[in-house]
Amino acid sequence: MTASPDRTGPSTGPATNASQAPLRLPPASGGWRQTLWVLLGVAGLCGVLVACALYTAPAVLSDWQVREAAQPVPDARVSDGRCSTKLVVHICDATLSLSTPKGAVTRRVNYVFTGVHLGDYSISVMADPARPDLVTTDLGLDRLVNRTITLVVVLLATFATIVAALAALVRNRRAGA
Repeated sequence: MTASPDRTGPSTGPATNASQAPLRLPPASGGWRQTLWVLLGVAGLCGVLVACALYTAPAVLSDWQVREAAQPVPDARVSDGRCSTKLVVHICDATLSLSTPKGAVTRRVNYVFTGVHLGDYSISVMADPARPDLVTTDLGLDRLVNRTITLVVVLLATFATIVAALAALVRNRRAGA
């Protein structure tokens, strides 16, 4: 492919460098190394999508199912609970245990939400009496809309980045050929 200046204006004599439009050139080919880095980045972002689907989404979906009927469960336990904050993104993990007439229920929950908060979080275990297997916390239910929006934004942004990276890779491959 050859580059040529845009010659849409009338010609008034010999062209000088100042009056010529800039040349449009195809991007330089990055070779296999650039392709490898893009594919590694895409693989990492696919890992983020899988992590969201396995760890964060199930807790959000089950909390939507029990949000209306959930009640505090005084004899339930929280073990291995911790939260970490990166700027305004909070990630909380906890293991919830509850004794029911059908046996013990243990559930690991992962909450990702945004907001400004200083200090510690205190939580209470909540469950729907009809569905005790979907045990959750008041923190998860209080921040349910925030968690849903955060999850959707992360999923959409990650998916859009994957699509854009692959489209750029294909476009640059075609331009270099």
